[in-house]
Formats: sequence, structure tokens, C-alpha cells
Amino acid sequence: MIKEMILKAEKGYPFGVDDFFQQVTGSAILTAPFLFTEEVWEVAAAASDVQALASVLVTLFLGNGILYVSKLERDWDSERKVFGVTLRYISLMLVSFGTVAFLLTITAAEHVFADSWYHMMKVVALISIFSVIGAATADNLI
Repeated sequence: MIKEMILKAEKGYPFGVDDFFQQVTGSAILTAPFLFTEEVWEVAAAASDVQALASVLVTLFLGNGILYVSKLERDWDSERKVFGVTLRYISLMLVSFGTVAFLLTITAAEHVFADSWYHMMKVVALISIFSVIGAATADNLI
């Protein structure tokens, strides 16, 4: 099994279901501790629209940086693309924001902490920074 994984890694195999689940696992590991902390919700409540947007932009740039800049041997040309954007990156962004939103919906956190849906969106924007770090790092393991 390990030999097969090494061969796949050497060939630069394209993004697959296993990569997606690595992203989800990494995202959940770093997201959960922040999501249920009252201080994070207070920071999100105090954040302006510009700060929330800046958090989203940081998430987008960190994801790209961790996936494609820190792993120089990854071949962009061999990756599947949708409208010129790699499927791996699209998945990473969906996982980064989606994991936070999903964990909010399956727990009572939004009812306990959030004043409104807008407050909750700012929490998602803030925590997505940590989510993308976990997801992209886990995706880079193999």
C-alpha cells in the first residue's frame, strides 16, 4: 500500500477523492478548536466588512501559496482544471469555507454565539484562514 502511494506521488497523479478527504480532515482538525471559542465570535462581531473581506482574501492567497508555491514539484499543467482553475484549488476553497459552515450547522454554536446570519458569515470568513492552513497542509502530505 505504501509502495503504491509513493508511486502515485512520483507520477504526480491528479486530484482525487483521497485528496479531498485529506483536505476535509486537515480542515476539521484546525477549525474545531477555534469555532467553539467565544473570543473568536467576539472578534468576528467587532470586525468590519473590510476586515471580513481581508480574511477571505487571506484564505484565498494562503490556499494557493500552500498548495502550489510551497510544493514546487507539483505540476500545475497535469492537474485537472475548471475554467482555468485547478480542481484541487476549487476543492480546497470549498472545503475551507464549507467545513466551518458545516460544523456550525450541525452544532448549536450559531444559536449560542451569533447575533445574526451576517455575524455568522464573518465567523466563517475569520476561521477559514485556519481551515485552509489545515486543509492545504494535509493535502500536501502525499
